[in-house]
Amino acid sequence: MSTGPLLTLVQGDITLQSADAIVNAANSSLLGGGGVDGAIHRRGGPAILEECRALRASRYGRGLPTGRAVATTAGRLDAQWVIHTVGPVHSGTEDRSDLLASCYRESLRVADELGARTVAFPAISTGVYRWPMDDAARVAVTTVRATGTAVAEIRFVLFDERAYEVFAALLGG
Repeated sequence: MSTGPLLTLVQGDITLQSADAIVNAANSSLLGGGGVDGAIHRRGGPAILEECRALRASRYGRGLPTGRAVATTAGRLDAQWVIHTVGPVHSGTEDRSDLLASCYRESLRVADELGARTVAFPAISTGVYRWPMDDAARVAVTTVRATGTAVAEIRFVLFDERAYEVFAALLGG
């Protein structure tokens, strides 16, 4: 009997992962930026930006809304697709955790539509959007555990040792 997807952790660079889909912590413009977003666009090459521009010219003229997800080619990455999702900026006065959870749910929904079996996630919103790592990890892990999906492996790819340790503590490893 299946108990859901295997949740795994890797410390390292998400752009070096081999997976069916790599999740990009994008900005709403879909046109690249800093952090994970910039790294994915740089390593993946111009094919990703070309598809993002086409999305902006069609369905997402005002940009991709926070908490939503959309897929493009993965270009030169070792993946078939990049799933772009826009995380919320952390607020000390407003609870935006539902938007952060939506990033994970929507990314898995898109992965299921694509038929992706392995998905690599960064720690969404923990960079320039300043989401505290402990809370971001809690939202990420509880959301993917509660989301029905056909994805076989959900891999959290954490850039540094502290992020890895926070996620590992939640996963009991």
